[in-house]
Amino acid sequence: MAELVNVAVDAMGGDNAPAETVKGAVEAVNADGRVKVFLVGHKTAVLEELKKYQYNPEQVEVVHAEEVIEMAEPPVMAIRKKKDSSIVKALYLVKDGSCDAFVSAGSTGAVLVGGQVIVGRIKGVERPPLAPLIPTDTPKGVSLLIDCGANVDARASHLVQFAKMGSVYMEHVMGVKNPRVGIVNIGAEEEKGNALVKETFPLLKNCPDINFIGSVEARDIPGGAADVVVCEAFVGNVILKMYEGVGGVMLKKIKGGMMSTFRSKIGALLVKPALKNTLKAFDTEQYGGAPLLGLKGLVVKTHGSSKAVEIKNSILQCIAFKEQRINEKIREKIILEEV
Repeated sequence: MAELVNVAVDAMGGDNAPAETVKGAVEAVNADGRVKVFLVGHKTAVLEELKKYQYNPEQVEVVHAEEVIEMAEPPVMAIRKKKDSSIVKALYLVKDGSCDAFVSAGSTGAVLVGGQVIVGRIKGVERPPLAPLIPTDTPKGVSLLIDCGANVDARASHLVQFAKMGSVYMEHVMGVKNPRVGIVNIGAEEEKGNALVKETFPLLKNCPDINFIGSVEARDIPGGAADVVVCEAFVGNVILKMYEGVGGVMLKKIKGGMMSTFRSKIGALLVKPALKNTLKAFDTEQYGGAPLLGLKGLVVKTHGSSKAVEIKNSILQCIAFKEQRINEKIREKIILEEV
C-alpha cells in the first residue's frame, strides 16, 4: 500500500468551523484513499461533528487543541502566546514531520506568520508567496496568481523567485508544460509600469529557466494571457477580490435576467444544464486554497468563509503537491539560481 499523505487541518478556523471543516475533511478521505486527515481543534466539538458521517477511521485522527486564534488577533502575538491553539499545534505537526501539509480557513495573518516562523522557509527562498488558482480561458481552465496576499512590499528579486516557484507548481501539479509567465502591468510595452515592474521586467526577461512572455494587463488575465501571473501582494489581492466580486455580480445578473419574463424563464430551463457547467468554472471553491509556496512543508490558506467543498479540495490538492515533490523541485530551482 502506498504511503498516505498526512494533512493537518485547522478544525476551528474560519466562519463555518468546525461543522464545514469536519465535513470537508470527511468528504476528502471518502474521495481519495491516499490521504489521512488530522483534525486539530476542540476534541469534543470535532468528535460531535464526526458522528454525523461514515468514513474510514484509519484515515481520520483528532488532535486536541484547547485554544483558537481569532481573526482580529495580532498574528505575531497570537502565534507566540497561544501555543495550544489549533493553528500552532497543526503547524508543529508539519514541522516535526508528522504531517506533510496544513490547511486552514482561519486567520490569514496567523497562518502566514506561523508558516514562516514554525515550518520555516526553504533555504534560499526570500519571501514565500500565496498562490491561488484563478479561472482563465486556458486549456487547463486556470492560471496561478502569485502573490495574492503575503508580501505587499516585495522587491524585484522576490518577484523573480515567485515566477520560478509558480512555474514549478503549474508544471508539476497542474500539468502545464513550459508554463507562460507574465508580469502584471498597465501596458504591454517594456518601458511601462511602476518602479518595481520596471526593475523586475529585465530580470525575468533574462531568466533562462522560465518561459517569460512579458507584461500582462489585468483585462487579459481572464482570457488566459499567462499561466503564471506575477505581481506583488497588493496588486494580486486587488485582482483576486475583483475576480470574486465580478463573478458574484455576473451570476446574480444572469439569474435576474433569466427570471425577468415568462419567455426568459422558458429559455432558462433549456439552457440551465449548459449554463450551470459554464458558471461552475468561476466558482473559486472548486480550486481549493492558496498554497504558501517556498516553505519546508506545504501550508494552504482557504477563504475564511470556506464551505466543505473548498476544504475538501484544499486537502486533495496536497496529494499532488507531495507526490510531485514540489518542495524538492522548488529547492532545486532556487539553488540553481544561487550557483
